[in-house]
Amino acid sequence: SLSLSLSHCLTVSGPASLSLTVSTSKAKVVVHENTDAVLSCQFKTEKETNPRIEWKKKGKDITFVYFDGKFSGSFAGRANIEGATVTLHAVTQKDSGLYRCEVSAPADHTNLGEINVTLNVLVPPHTPSCEVPSSVLSGAGVELHCKDKLSVPPPTYIWYKDNKALSTTHTTDTSFSMDTDKGTLKFKSVSKADSGQYRCEASNSVGAPKSCVAHHMKVIECMYNPVCVCVCVCVCVCVCVCVLECLWKFEPFLSFFLPFFSPSLFFPIINHAYLSCISLFTLGPYPISSSSPLCPLFQIS
Repeated sequence: SLSLSLSHCLTVSGPASLSLTVSTSKAKVVVHENTDAVLSCQFKTEKETNPRIEWKKKGKDITFVYFDGKFSGSFAGRANIEGATVTLHAVTQKDSGLYRCEVSAPADHTNLGEINVTLNVLVPPHTPSCEVPSSVLSGAGVELHCKDKLSVPPPTYIWYKDNKALSTTHTTDTSFSMDTDKGTLKFKSVSKADSGQYRCEASNSVGAPKSCVAHHMKVIECMYNPVCVCVCVCVCVCVCVCVLECLWKFEPFLSFFLPFFSPSLFFPIINHAYLSCISLFTLGPYPISSSSPLCPLFQIS
């Protein structure tokens, strides 16, 4: 009876069988651009002495990183493996994503194990693209744009006028509002005082700030500008003559009161004067010819 009890105890306390296990020491890896990234993967097998190791990257499509004992695609020549742990050299933002380590052990009771590792590559600010109009009319609403699409994390933006940082807080004393996340600088109504050199600076926690080249924005006072005056006068005359032309076509009785008036005779004169005025005072690479008038109202069939 004693021997049976002892035998039973020895059977219960016997060693438990092992199975394949796969683990990682770091499930989330964050590194700077152009540095090395270590994707950790450790495994233990029960019986298998030569397990198959594969690394894959998940995206729109699953791509192989390491397969059949070698690296593939863009990882060839810039990665190495030790055990099941992979080291990527000189990583870029394109390397960011979700990676999966798969270990196959056919001889083990549990013959497949896997773990996921997320890689996030941080990128310092790049020179942002800035959109600043060269000239605007006084009283008009204007919006300046600044964008850096390459930085990770996304940068914040600050606008400068004549190398002085503009306030990020909108008050009743300021003529503008700034969105530091979107990079916009909005003027509800520009004035002469808003003329100047504008540039934008992008910054994040990874590297030094970067700025675009300053662009000059000129605010034109319309009431004193000959272009504005000429355009307004010509447009008013154009509209008046077009109205008379329509009345002439659809109200024949006007010919009784205006027997010597034919509005069509005045269109070539007005068109020529309008184009001459614009050509004389407009600055910029926009040639104007009489064969392509700016105002469609002058094109009378």
